[in-house]
Parts: sequence; structure tokens; C-alpha cells
Amino acid sequence: MAVARIVSIVLSLSALGCGGGKAAAGGDSLSARQRDSVIGASQLPGAQGVRGALRVSDSADARRAREDAAGQ
Repeated sequence: MAVARIVSIVLSLSALGCGGGKAAAGGDSLSARQRDSVIGASQLPGAQGVRGALRVSDSADARRAREDAAGQ
């Protein structure tokens, strides 16, 4: 009886996890940069890593812009 209940719960959760992939991605109004910025500003685990990655990305973009300006 308990095994059947556990199996039904696992199957239900896996079905829920697989169901909304396209709808969630299609209805998203934020860009990847905006979404990462929101996550970085939060208190979620890993937010500090996201902030660091955004800082590195900004630095690389600024360097690329300087190199492009110097080459013209």
C-alpha cells in the first residue's frame, strides 16, 4: 500500500515537471540578461555567483567596446 502511494506521488510529480516547458518559455517577457539580473539581486542560493558572472560579462563587453573604438 505504501509503495503504491509513493509510486503514484513520484509519477504525479514527474508528470507535473515535464508538462510546462513550452508555455513557460513562450510566455516569458524578460530577456536572459534581465532574468539573470533579477536573480542576482535576490537572496536565492547562487545569487552571488550570478552577480559575479554578470560583472564579468559587463567587463568583457566594455573591453570589446574599447577595442572596437580603438580600431576605428
